[in-house]
Amino acid sequence: MRMSKWGDRLKKVELLAQTFQSNPLTARYKPRLWPCEPSSVWRLFPRQSMAVSFVRSCKETVHVFALEKERESLGQRIFLVTSYSELWHYYKTYPQSLMHCYEVIPEGAVCKLYFDLEFHKPSNRGSDGESMVLLLIKYVCEKLLDVYGIECSEKNVLNLDSSTEEKFSRHLIFLLQHAAFKDNIHVGKFVGAVLQPALNQLKSDRGKGVKSSTKSSETCAQSGTDVSERKAAEVDGGAESPPIKRCKALERDLSFLLIKNKEGKDGLFVDLGVYTKNRNFRLYKSSKVGKNAAFTVAEDNKFIPQPEKGISAEQSIFLASLVCNLSFTGQTILTWSVPETSDTKISRSSCQQGSDSVPGPFWGCSVSPYPEVDTFVLNVVKKEAIQGSIRRWNYFAAEQLLVYDIAKYRWCENVGRFHKSNNIMIVVDLKEEVWYQKCHDPDCRNFRSSSYPLPQEICISYILNLDEEDRVYLMDEAGNFELSQVPNQGPRHREPLAEEAPTMWGDDQEDREFSESLTDFEQNFGEISDQLLLTADLEDQ
Repeated sequence: MRMSKWGDRLKKVELLAQTFQSNPLTARYKPRLWPCEPSSVWRLFPRQSMAVSFVRSCKETVHVFALEKERESLGQRIFLVTSYSELWHYYKTYPQSLMHCYEVIPEGAVCKLYFDLEFHKPSNRGSDGESMVLLLIKYVCEKLLDVYGIECSEKNVLNLDSSTEEKFSRHLIFLLQHAAFKDNIHVGKFVGAVLQPALNQLKSDRGKGVKSSTKSSETCAQSGTDVSERKAAEVDGGAESPPIKRCKALERDLSFLLIKNKEGKDGLFVDLGVYTKNRNFRLYKSSKVGKNAAFTVAEDNKFIPQPEKGISAEQSIFLASLVCNLSFTGQTILTWSVPETSDTKISRSSCQQGSDSVPGPFWGCSVSPYPEVDTFVLNVVKKEAIQGSIRRWNYFAAEQLLVYDIAKYRWCENVGRFHKSNNIMIVVDLKEEVWYQKCHDPDCRNFRSSSYPLPQEICISYILNLDEEDRVYLMDEAGNFELSQVPNQGPRHREPLAEEAPTMWGDDQEDREFSESLTDFEQNFGEISDQLLLTADLEDQ
């Protein structure tokens, strides 16, 4: 009788084997790079929020990218988590699968200055796109010098072209020397401010605004406190105050930026809608789904990459094009803060209290993307009568570092005491889940304290518990995206097998007794072959 049950189980196994042969599981994608490369991570998610959460929990240095699929509903995207080097490796291997790829610019992440430029060619017959790009680059370089004291030229701007017969399309990525913006929201504020004359003229042409010169003067007066007095003084040499210099720059004629859209309505050459949280920004060598116009290096591009050892010139272009590919070391963080006006309300009550200096353009008010870490850092810098505070924070997504500038707390591990004037930094490594102290003091500039573990309750790996059932996409070795059929990952519509039952894998009492008896016999008298068991089962039937 027991042998008969064994035969029933064997039939069920054979039935399952036939089912899997006709409906094979998608092979898990297990990429392998050269031994010198970092550990492979290649995960696909149906939702951006899940991909972002996974990055925060991942020990490897990885990033989020958005993929558009052919033959899917317009706008539907899959979100890939992997490293820059691994993406580039397979970007070349599977151009069809990865040809519609976007960088996800994380909320709050330090980033490069970038522009998305386009106009409809048939509606702008007299417009010279290349000349417009050149004029814009020169103007923005002037503004960077006026406002931040940063020198740059065309040679510091990666110029990518995705134009067609119908549309002129460019991406500009400014590769500044040791400087970057706090995040793409601040980039958007800076771009909007320096292009205010064009916006005013656009409004004036539509009959909805006042004269450009009047409005420009108002803008100058409002934003005068946005520039760092220290930075500007170094550049100006005390000859003019920063607001006056900015006003002179803003009075420039930017009418070359005015274009007509498809409907013949007035518009702007610069797309101001690309400076939003978790923005998807199309990659070098990628096109939009349904289109065949990938971004390539423009013919009038003046930027020449300096490849590192082991990296090709083409890969260097790819890495340079990534908006958030920035290192923490040696970066000056640029911000743009708009004072409160009738049109713009920014409450300074949201700032961390206790700064020991007057808020300037590098002042950060909002909490970071990790409020639990903010609270922990505040507790670190508050010792009895000394109440330190967070003056500003900066998030480097490429290295998963949160860097806090601290006010009113100057204890430095290097000298074993409080500095008299120079402030310190607390650096939190989210990947390694540790924190350490660095210093603004010239004598301690290269110093880094010992690393200390973060409390478990604020570690992302402890907080995050991913729902495995939601990770439904896999990529096979041919580069194709498929729905996973792995248990707890399969499509929701899959029906159970007709023969499937709770006891099919031998969980009932009788089967357990049979298994125990068989084990005892084999331990005492030797192993019974499968062929003998099958023969006994057939004889029993």
